[in-house]
Amino acid sequence: MAEFQETLEKYAELAVKVGVNVQKGQTLVVNATIDNAEFIRLIVKKAYEAEAKNVVVNWNDDVVTRLKYDMAPDETFHEYPLWRAKEMEELAENGAAFMSVVSSGPDLLKGVDPNRIANFQKAAGKALNKYRQYIQSDKISWTVIAAPSEDWANKVFPDAPPEERVNKLWDAIFKATRADLDDPVQAWKDHDRNLHEKVDYLNERRYKKLHYKAPGTDLTIELPKGHLWVGAGSINEKGDEFMANMPTEEVFTVPYKYGVEGTVSNTKPLSYGGNIIDGFTLTFEKGKIVDVKAEEGEDILKGLVDTDEGSHYLGEIALVPFNSPISQSNILFYNTLFDENASNHIAIGSAYAFCLEGGKNMSQDELEKNGLNTSITHVDFMIGSEQMDIDGILESGESEPVFRSGDWAF
Repeated sequence: MAEFQETLEKYAELAVKVGVNVQKGQTLVVNATIDNAEFIRLIVKKAYEAEAKNVVVNWNDDVVTRLKYDMAPDETFHEYPLWRAKEMEELAENGAAFMSVVSSGPDLLKGVDPNRIANFQKAAGKALNKYRQYIQSDKISWTVIAAPSEDWANKVFPDAPPEERVNKLWDAIFKATRADLDDPVQAWKDHDRNLHEKVDYLNERRYKKLHYKAPGTDLTIELPKGHLWVGAGSINEKGDEFMANMPTEEVFTVPYKYGVEGTVSNTKPLSYGGNIIDGFTLTFEKGKIVDVKAEEGEDILKGLVDTDEGSHYLGEIALVPFNSPISQSNILFYNTLFDENASNHIAIGSAYAFCLEGGKNMSQDELEKNGLNTSITHVDFMIGSEQMDIDGILESGESEPVFRSGDWAF
């Protein structure tokens, strides 16, 4: 028990000091569920120890959320409280940092009318669009971390004794985030440096296109002029470093909106809108998704693609070797924060402005003119496997290996 508490303290400190990197006099906003109240209190304590001015905790309860989706009238799901959106915008404009602690069960909304889920996602996306722009242009510091809930642990470890499942998920989270090491903060600095070696190589090569080949996948993705590969740490507009996702094993950039051709199949289940989507294939023509098929959750997936015009296009491509630590753990987390860091992935929806030279200071119209997608949604899904090969195609048309058998080829 003492060892667990010590590691939990390290994890909370890691989230505060490396994740959002709270600065003296800064406000921290934490979004979390009541499942992990004790851990959230620890984060609050660490933030004040780091001389935060104020810590605002927005609590959610999965039981209340499910009751709403089961019992509220339909019109409820066409609305999002504008006061909440304005609060987020004002906090962001005043330099707050934002931390989301995800823990909901992947099947939270299983069996709910897909239209209710799609309508609420649209309403929230529209209301929070300005706040999302702050996030996607790195104007503010933000991070997403995880903590177990009983429902999530039951999904990940169904064969373990019930009383052990939550602790097993904690152990898996600690390992994936390096919180179990003697000096997690230094370990993350080293990890950041290692990922930047891949970033530097890809930025030097300046590929015009990437060609993905794997069972069920034959996809070509064009990259816009001036695209930038990034990985691990980010820097906000004040010059403060932060780590947007913990864990992270990816290097990523933006696709040219109209330059995606072919078919891609998922290799891990996607947890979205309180449901699992699996066994799916998307077909692209001139960047646009023109066909959607799924063995599980097809209506949910179609609702995602139909969120707005931009949700018919891609906003991110990310490279993750099959031999990454999370992949090698052989744990299927049913949570994108972890599963995307075990697999190459791409994202439906909006692009990150900071993945384009000068993009942080561009308007939405300017980003569009440079080939970046805009949308009120951004959802990653996993496409990588040990059978995936990726070729980089240079401006000259010459092709060279980037991935072979699911791992880096350089």
